[in-house]
Amino acid sequence: MSRTGNSPLRVVFMGTPAFSVAALDAIANSAHEIVAVYSQPPRPKGRGHQVQKSPVHMRAEALDIPVYTPKTFKQNDAALDVLRSHQADIAVVVAYGLILPVAVLDAPRYGCLNIHASLLPRWRGAAPIQYAIWKGDEKTGVSIMQMEKGLDTGPVISMEETAITRDKSASALHDELSVMGARMIVDVLDRTAEAAEPLPSVAQDDAASCYAPMLKKDDSRVDWALEASEIDCQVRALNPWPGVWTTTASGKRFKIIETQPAAKSDDGNIGQLIDKGGAVQCGNGTTLQLVTVQPENAKRMDIKSAINGGYINVGQCFS
Repeated sequence: MSRTGNSPLRVVFMGTPAFSVAALDAIANSAHEIVAVYSQPPRPKGRGHQVQKSPVHMRAEALDIPVYTPKTFKQNDAALDVLRSHQADIAVVVAYGLILPVAVLDAPRYGCLNIHASLLPRWRGAAPIQYAIWKGDEKTGVSIMQMEKGLDTGPVISMEETAITRDKSASALHDELSVMGARMIVDVLDRTAEAAEPLPSVAQDDAASCYAPMLKKDDSRVDWALEASEIDCQVRALNPWPGVWTTTASGKRFKIIETQPAAKSDDGNIGQLIDKGGAVQCGNGTTLQLVTVQPENAKRMDIKSAINGGYINVGQCFS
């Protein structure tokens, strides 16, 4: 079946977490038709380990779009046959969570597009939002990429950027980039429909690439020998998950929710709380101001309340 310019596209949408929902909604509200949604299978979550559908799965059901949840496409001819049966013009992939074999990438007429939350080739991989903040980048953004076999290596069709300011945690940047990607993908789909062929794209410079691996709980502990600005970036990058923590002199875990760099000081040992305002001595003569914390077995509080409550005392060292 041939296509003519400006004919609405038949779209297969593949996504799983909350980040993907804005794009799903944007396409559903566009001129294009989402013929199927693919998402990770329902899994146990939370303290009660109740089986829950993904945010994309639940939103697709609310939009009355059929949902498919194959565990894999590899050596799964039945799943591939179903995918081909949708006769999609294009697939949009947003944090789906499955490696797609070439047979899937080639199934739609115009292939598969990926919404990736970084300025590719910088921060390929699973955690680009967090790593952009953590490593002190001044900007990040969204790339719309034509997918190929490699991990986030495909040529880029569209890219937009945004500044990473000190008031942006990973949570805030997540929401901003989710909305940005949703707007961008509809524009790309509109232009693809008008052209009735894949859009021009620019190959990535592999030599300039860097990788953002999946976050681990081990990433969460503070190294007070680092400079205050580096620790501040870590706190913002890992908020809300997996969070950042240290231990008090008594060995209790002490979560750090919000910080800000303070004036330089050499008044204490590395990791030492040096005043009642919550300043902690860090590496290279820098000082980090604790703002919001959560002592073990306690609720969140400002640092002055933590000091007044005896959870940590001036002169003690975190480790």
